[in-house]
Amino acid sequence: MLVILSGVAGSGKDTIKKELIKRMNNVKSIPSFTSRPQREGDVPGQTYIFLSKEEFEEKIRNDEIYEYDIHHNHYYGTSKKVLNEESKSGIIVKDIDVNGTELLKQNLKNIKIVTIFLRVPKEELKRRLENRIDRPSEAEIILRLNRFDYEESKIGLYDYVLKNDNLEKTVNIIEEIIKQESKDEK
Repeated sequence: MLVILSGVAGSGKDTIKKELIKRMNNVKSIPSFTSRPQREGDVPGQTYIFLSKEEFEEKIRNDEIYEYDIHHNHYYGTSKKVLNEESKSGIIVKDIDVNGTELLKQNLKNIKIVTIFLRVPKEELKRRLENRIDRPSEAEIILRLNRFDYEESKIGLYDYVLKNDNLEKTVNIIEEIIKQESKDEK
């Protein structure tokens, strides 16, 4: 089963994903491909598989990617090989944008997909972005906030929509969703 977490940058996708992996022994994550530069704290092959723009475009040409998009001037995408291999042995939790979610729902027919959209009020989102460890520039914050309305307009794609204003509560709800959905799959 593939559990997709979506929401604008700063909505808590990565934090929630890490908490779910800590708490649930059958849940794991897979790294996305990206052409963005490695940041402090990134672990190549674990947080992302870092590629040059040219390498990423070659993977697109070779049909090695289920979905990809350009965010904040960098490619992000899901490896067919990695997803196919890892989905055989447990539940994958992956944070993907709304466009990627739409493509995965269209392209994956042999894997159960559960989609969850995390909502955060725009003012709270701005505060979170300003206080991130990786300290995005003012231009990056504006770029991410400008995507807010577009991301919110895609909520209809999702099985579940949760307001993420309390981490513990949100993680508990998602744990229950995963448990129920994995029962329904059997």
